[in-house]
Amino acid sequence: MVSGGTTREAAERFAVSVTAAGRWARRLRETGSAAPFAMGGTRRAVLSGERDWLLARIAETPDLTLRAIQAELAERGVVVSYDAVWRFYRQAGVTFKKKPVRRRAGPTGRGPKARALEAVSGPA
Repeated sequence: MVSGGTTREAAERFAVSVTAAGRWARRLRETGSAAPFAMGGTRRAVLSGERDWLLARIAETPDLTLRAIQAELAERGVVVSYDAVWRFYRQAGVTFKKKPVRRRAGPTGRGPKARALEAVSGPA
């Protein structure tokens, strides 16, 4: 690889793994350059084709959960993650706030006060 040496020798010389040296050598042979491939970039929105359906569905039944929407999408043949559904609605400006109907019976800490320790244990 380096001046006629082996991949193992090149890996030792540059303090990298043998696997990394082998990949660089293969990339050099295949592309003519050992430079790294481009990383990152823009990802297209997975649910952009379903935009109208998703917005109509949540307008029709606003108390649907994201998991239910994810399951309905899977039935339509669109398999996506929970996070993809959440990001779609966030970007569309749709929020899923808790409504008063969904709250518990009452806030915590408002029940009857605990009795004093002396009253519970009795006379000493």
